[in-house]
Amino acid sequence: MGDPEAGAARERGREPGKATRVRYVVLAFTFLLSVITYIDRVCISAAAPTMSTELHLSRVQMGLVFSAFTLAYALMEVPSGWWGDLAGARRVLTRIVVWWSLFTALTGAAWSFLSLAAFRFLFGAGEAGAFPNCARIFSRWMPATQRGLAHGIIFTGSRLGGSLTPYTVVALQATVGWRRSFAIFGTLGLVWAAAFYAWFRDDPAQKPSVNAAELELIRAGPAVTASGRPRVPWRALLTSLNLWALCLMYGCMFYGWYFYITWLPTYLREARGLSAERSGLYSGLPLLFGAAGCMLGGLLTDALVARRGLRFGRRTVGVASLVAAACFLAVSPFLRDPAHAILAISLSAFSNDLTLSACWAVCVDTGREFAGTVSGCMNTFGNLGGALSPFLVGIFLERFHSWNLAFYVACATYLLGALLWLRIDPTEPVLKRPAPAKGQ
Repeated sequence: MGDPEAGAARERGREPGKATRVRYVVLAFTFLLSVITYIDRVCISAAAPTMSTELHLSRVQMGLVFSAFTLAYALMEVPSGWWGDLAGARRVLTRIVVWWSLFTALTGAAWSFLSLAAFRFLFGAGEAGAFPNCARIFSRWMPATQRGLAHGIIFTGSRLGGSLTPYTVVALQATVGWRRSFAIFGTLGLVWAAAFYAWFRDDPAQKPSVNAAELELIRAGPAVTASGRPRVPWRALLTSLNLWALCLMYGCMFYGWYFYITWLPTYLREARGLSAERSGLYSGLPLLFGAAGCMLGGLLTDALVARRGLRFGRRTVGVASLVAAACFLAVSPFLRDPAHAILAISLSAFSNDLTLSACWAVCVDTGREFAGTVSGCMNTFGNLGGALSPFLVGIFLERFHSWNLAFYVACATYLLGALLWLRIDPTEPVLKRPAPAKGQ
């Protein structure tokens, strides 16, 4: 008897042979998505000094605006990831992108603190679920040995998008103003959503261009092939110490990282005395360094997994990266030259992002068919840490007039995150299935 799956593939015109590479088109779509997410997310930080002046916002109010997005993003992460697990990433991700693109455009119509905070809150609610649904896509389209690299590639896109945004915003503000710049950014997601919905399919077997060899490659190892509407094991999720450690670690990591996409341009102008042009130039560097960290981290964790196993490959990258991020950030306030200080901050961002691919790969390693929900849980806590960060920085500035205090608190959270990595085990699935009986 022949292989039934190979026979079915032949019936669909998929002769076994050299594997096609359709999964890389999927990866290209998710890469472009991540670029757009961070263009839309970071543009407000570059426009913040001008917006604050025009709308008469205090530092605490601007911090609350930053946090409004992140809080909504955090609250909607799990529902959006769960929704993707139930309905499929194709429909859910398309709706997510359309929603957030509309509210990106509406940000330029803000007339007060409350209107700006409301638009950013609704923008955050829309953007939530983008990366959890990408994790779901990878659980079905990418083999286990390429998931770290896949996450590294999409987060490289996010950092590249974010790093280019300050320069773009400065240029657009000079020509069309900050309000119209948000409308321009909002159109990018609408174009992506239309192309993605027309081309993508949730199951690679539904794409005629995927041959049997590529399907076999994708499904090798612990790849997920479940279909339908699986029931999410909420009790197993809530009682998993492994998942709690992962979530808390990500919250610590994002607390430190959110400074780079919220307050950094203001810090460079007020604390370091840079002009708007130099501030825009320098504030993109941490995300540019982060892009390199994402790519290198994805390659590194996959290489270590192949040589030393999942636990060593994910955990080693996580611990070492966050310790390095804390050390570089701690040094930066003592450097008098602004160029040296931004270099230290950029190296901290690079170290932070070295661990990003490992974090998201662990979600797929442990979540499997519930990768969207698990990554949504992790990203919820990450963005709760991110929501707390700009708000506390605003308080540190308003009450204590101290940028250094903001840096030291971020260093402490990085070190706590490194300790939490020691409890994370990527070989421990969230849903533990009973071992098969003997003879089965």
